[in-house]
Amino acid sequence: MLRRLTIALALAAPITGVLAQPAIVYDMGGKFDKSFNEAAWRGAERWKKDNGKAYLDFEIANEAQREQAMRRMAERGANPVMGIGFSQASSIEKVARAFPKQQFVIVDSVVKLPNVESIVFKEHEGSFLAGIMAAMASKTGKIGFVGGMDIPLIRKFQCGYEQGARYANPKIEISAAMTGTTPAAWSDPSRAGELAKAQIARGADVIFGAAGGSSVGVFQAAKDAGKLAIGVDSNQNHLHPGTMLTSMVKKVDVAVYKAASQATPGLTVLGLKEGGVDVAIDEYNAKLVTPAIKAKVDAARADIIAGKIQVVDYMAANRCAP
Repeated sequence: MLRRLTIALALAAPITGVLAQPAIVYDMGGKFDKSFNEAAWRGAERWKKDNGKAYLDFEIANEAQREQAMRRMAERGANPVMGIGFSQASSIEKVARAFPKQQFVIVDSVVKLPNVESIVFKEHEGSFLAGIMAAMASKTGKIGFVGGMDIPLIRKFQCGYEQGARYANPKIEISAAMTGTTPAAWSDPSRAGELAKAQIARGADVIFGAAGGSSVGVFQAAKDAGKLAIGVDSNQNHLHPGTMLTSMVKKVDVAVYKAASQATPGLTVLGLKEGGVDVAIDEYNAKLVTPAIKAKVDAARADIIAGKIQVVDYMAANRCAP
């Protein structure tokens, strides 16, 4: 209750001056979700450290606050105003039209206005590599996928993951489930954990959790069962060293950092070639990644970048098959 009161007071506060600084409106789940929002926060923090300037940010408590928060940021002169997450698109469009002289940024969606930069990622490419790793690390020949909100974007992760897994092992068996159909799906680790346990009970020994803050439930379920998990968006390998096979990272932090320095209206697409997505290998999972797995991933990455492997984009094709 206190947090909501603080948010309401902040939004109702009078304008006291014009601020020449970037602003970020995080999506549901909060900026410390250990995933997508937190990656954006890290990018903003790095920009702050490197430039010695402050930025504005806001964590929405409900969906109705998106547009209101962005409008208040714009009224305060923030530039650019960044919306983190596909759900921010309609709010960005409305506010950007009302403030045509200011710059706006939308991450994970596209808004076609002359003062908006739309930043999207080729999640299917990074997920393809994660699928290779899952299939090769599996001892049962069965792997799983637990997504967040059932939307085309998360199906895009799933589709890439399945393609990569079958590329490494055509006989692999894959179970998939979504945490929910509303934004609450991003912050329901208990539900995600139960879905992961069900997949483990059916024999899955590697599970990709692409569910925002809910994914921590997947990781915990895998650890408790002595199985492997794959993180998403941020590098989450450190959360459970020894049972985190890898993380499919989206460089949201890099995108936010660059946009905070200079927003470029138009469409920005970040894939493997641009360094926008990849799988994370570090001291926390190095012992799990065998030379054979690494070689297969490195070769596939090079072939995707070269165009020799065409990974189907579920959102573009509305299907998950060549």
